Amino acid sequence: MKRLVFLLTFVVAFGATTFAQKSGIEFIEYDLDNGLHVILHQDNTTPIVAVSVMYHVGSKNEDPERTGFAHFFEHLLFEGSENIKRGEFDNYIENAGGSNNANTSNDRTFYYEIMPSNHLGTGLWLESERMLHAKVENVGIETQRQVVKEERRLRVDNRPYGRVVEEIMKRAFKKHPYQWPVIGSMAHLDAATESDYVNFYKTFYVPNNAVLSIAGDINIEETKAMVKQYFGDIPRGTTPIYRPDIVEPEQMAEIIDTVYDAVQLPGVIQGYRIPAQGTEDYYAVSMLSTLLSDGESSRLYKSLVDEQQKAVFVGNFPFSLEDPGISLAFGIANMGVTEKELAEGMNAEITKVQNELISEREFQKLRNKVESDFITSNSKVVGVAESLANYHMYYGNANLINTELERYMKVTPEDIQRVAKKYFSAKNRITLYWMPKVDTP
Repeated sequence: MKRLVFLLTFVVAFGATTFAQKSGIEFIEYDLDNGLHVILHQDNTTPIVAVSVMYHVGSKNEDPERTGFAHFFEHLLFEGSENIKRGEFDNYIENAGGSNNANTSNDRTFYYEIMPSNHLGTGLWLESERMLHAKVENVGIETQRQVVKEERRLRVDNRPYGRVVEEIMKRAFKKHPYQWPVIGSMAHLDAATESDYVNFYKTFYVPNNAVLSIAGDINIEETKAMVKQYFGDIPRGTTPIYRPDIVEPEQMAEIIDTVYDAVQLPGVIQGYRIPAQGTEDYYAVSMLSTLLSDGESSRLYKSLVDEQQKAVFVGNFPFSLEDPGISLAFGIANMGVTEKELAEGMNAEITKVQNELISEREFQKLRNKVESDFITSNSKVVGVAESLANYHMYYGNANLINTELERYMKVTPEDIQRVAKKYFSAKNRITLYWMPKVDTP
């Protein structure tokens, strides 16, 4: 018995591997009368199920005077509900041998539970309580205010290079709400009243602004009946949902600035404005980033860390955002190397991609890496649940889980060179020199 319990706990902890990717991931989807979109994927390989709800609300949907609400609610909605006592939300999951988590981005908020499949009803009940009966009241609000403040201190303010994304985004975006950080302003959270929080909850945490995605060891017809039981009576939201349609003006010249921080080694942070996820150019930009910085054999690492020894770390990654976003390059200078020398080295690697087509051998290696990463992202039931929800929410096409890889595979060496010239140009660049505080004039 102990061995069985251990095995089940192990499988739950790692989310259960699914092998459906080989022949395509099958699913059904439909809408409830209240607007909740439901996606179900049946995989009876292991007795595990992932129950997830994705809300189409992130930091970009916030009032500029009340930033941080989307991330704050990620914390607050673990406080309990009318039928779940404060602090007991996690207990139901742990007692069932499951795990759970949540995350917030600029564009959406995602909650999930990974449970033994005979506890599917528990996961559905918990998420329905979160959607309909969450406690949005002062005692929980004040508790989570302190939690979020401590999170900011630990992850941003008191962490070396912790403000990198924040400082880049506020320079890259002057109009679009991507300009403020997901964690938001602590002053805004302090100034908000209980009614501000209640209104946010009633506006965004409604079935017609959500996707319920379930993947794993389920019976489709039984699950449909359970979904209706737990979610069918939740009222549809009636408040208009803010979707920003702000177009950020084109950047006409490189932005160069200096930030002083409690660090020992200078850093170079560069941001390039890039197209939104799902656009044709985004796939080439994403592959360009993989070429530059994914692993120790990538171009930036080999050149600047191994060969020239100008950096102790260097990387580049694109933000996958619903609206046009940013690709971030990050380098930490080696001892005795100035920030400008490191920046020149990083820029030189970009120039090489702009001027020379990558070799066939390197391109094939890149394609293999992209394919492997894509398949790995959908190798667990919770990954499948999240991908299905993402593809429906952003593109209205959940079947992209089976066809999205084709878009990457259509990218050519010429496409990579073209987007390097178009988006990684000097005039489209923000460069921050991240300097030790002792060097402050």
